Amino acid sequence: MKMLRNWLKGPTAMAALAGVVAAAVVLAAAELVGAFFTARATPVLALGSTFIDFTPPWLKDFAIATFGTNDKAALFVGMGLTIAVLACVLGVVAYRRWALGVLGVLFMGAVIVASVVTRAGVTPLDAIPSVLGTLAGLAALRFLVAPLWTAKAWPEAAADVAGDTPRPGASRRRFFAAAGITAAAAGIAATGGRLLSAARSNIAKAREALQLPVPARAAAAVPAGVQSPVPGVTPWVTPNGEFYRIDTALSVPEINADEWELRVHGLVEEEFRLTFQDLLDADLIESHVTLTCVSNPVGGNLAGNAKWLGLPIREVLKRAKPKDGADMVLSTSIDGFSASTPLEVLQDDRDAILAIGMNGEPLPLEHGYPVRMVVPGLYGFVSATKWVVDLEVTRFADSKAYWTDRGWSERGPIKTMARVDVPKSFAKVAAGKVAVGGTAWAQTRGITKVEIQIDNAEWVEADLSAEASLVTWRQWSYEWDATPGPHYIKVRATDGSGEVQTDQRADPVPDGASGWQSVMVTVE
Repeated sequence: MKMLRNWLKGPTAMAALAGVVAAAVVLAAAELVGAFFTARATPVLALGSTFIDFTPPWLKDFAIATFGTNDKAALFVGMGLTIAVLACVLGVVAYRRWALGVLGVLFMGAVIVASVVTRAGVTPLDAIPSVLGTLAGLAALRFLVAPLWTAKAWPEAAADVAGDTPRPGASRRRFFAAAGITAAAAGIAATGGRLLSAARSNIAKAREALQLPVPARAAAAVPAGVQSPVPGVTPWVTPNGEFYRIDTALSVPEINADEWELRVHGLVEEEFRLTFQDLLDADLIESHVTLTCVSNPVGGNLAGNAKWLGLPIREVLKRAKPKDGADMVLSTSIDGFSASTPLEVLQDDRDAILAIGMNGEPLPLEHGYPVRMVVPGLYGFVSATKWVVDLEVTRFADSKAYWTDRGWSERGPIKTMARVDVPKSFAKVAAGKVAVGGTAWAQTRGITKVEIQIDNAEWVEADLSAEASLVTWRQWSYEWDATPGPHYIKVRATDGSGEVQTDQRADPVPDGASGWQSVMVTVE
């Protein structure tokens, strides 16, 4: 313990701290300067996005299964810890061999710059914040380690600990003063950068001021009784603030709707561009559609139902006139994400749209403002591109989408799935009549039956709530005469084609999870 205390008082520990403070200066200075550049040009966002790009499917799946919609927050925490450890190492190296420390800092700066300039929609000039941040961090590191090289001995660490001979002349008081001032300056710079970025951005205000046009075809009236009568079952319409968000964007893209354009090109007879005003002036349609993420585990909550407003993509393709041999549309987001959607799906009567509205208001920024794709019946990774700016008519044999290139399937039809919402797994309930309820979906096919099984008893039919359409989920309920003890509740659905949900368990990779959900409850 004494050796540890001596080490913590010695110059090596101070050097490690100097490295951490210098790293904070790098990020803060880049944040401040980056307020005048593309948001994706800041080091943390660029590094995080690069990490996501190289994430293997199993790790992505683990992150979503473990952290759900908090996966990005977990990534930031992990990145922060990694940066701190590397900064400690560089601080110690710089203290012992300054030239090697400089090379290490410059190498890390080069990695950051490479991450920045390879992002979609970023120009070489957007590397300036990272370059200036690296230089500022290097200057801060020199400023902090200099007191550790002075001629005065460390009184509290006179002994050599683990080969670390304290150098004469370092003043801990001077060092901590310098570190405190530098850290405070970094905090002020980072806060100033964020405030300046917020002040320069008026996208949120523009969205709030946007008046959506009256649709040429309003959504069909929702029949009475679509909501399960069981308290606690998820709302039939998912509020915008509760709608799941899974995407690859660490920072929500902020796009000026007046400057937004959609390029339509590829294997078409007519290439053209659509503006946001073109969409506002078009004959828009409105419909309720349930979306589901391919990463949704059995019984998971990565599904939501909303009322969408937009232009049918089939009208866009009708104008473009796809050529013979084309079988896919590669949609690309402004942040570089891409999805491969079968051409015929976008041309049939399922009403795939370029959406501009969600539940009666403009798309929220995190859900794709100003324009995203909504395609009934397909998992989002092959259809629901947010912040979409490019549609290329092509062939599956010629082009690969973002996740297809990482081992996921080319096509992603949504599988038939039923979920128990109430009671929750491991819940304790009183003996007697227990209300059981949940949600089921099989977009474009509809749900015709939901059955539940208590322990190993016979399957029994649940009561189905009203069906709004084939592209929305359907809720169900069941009154269970519960007896004391532990019990397992299983659920399965049958879709409109007569197919019963399979009991074969499958992971989300490569084309969506499957199997029956089993909920354990204790009856008291």
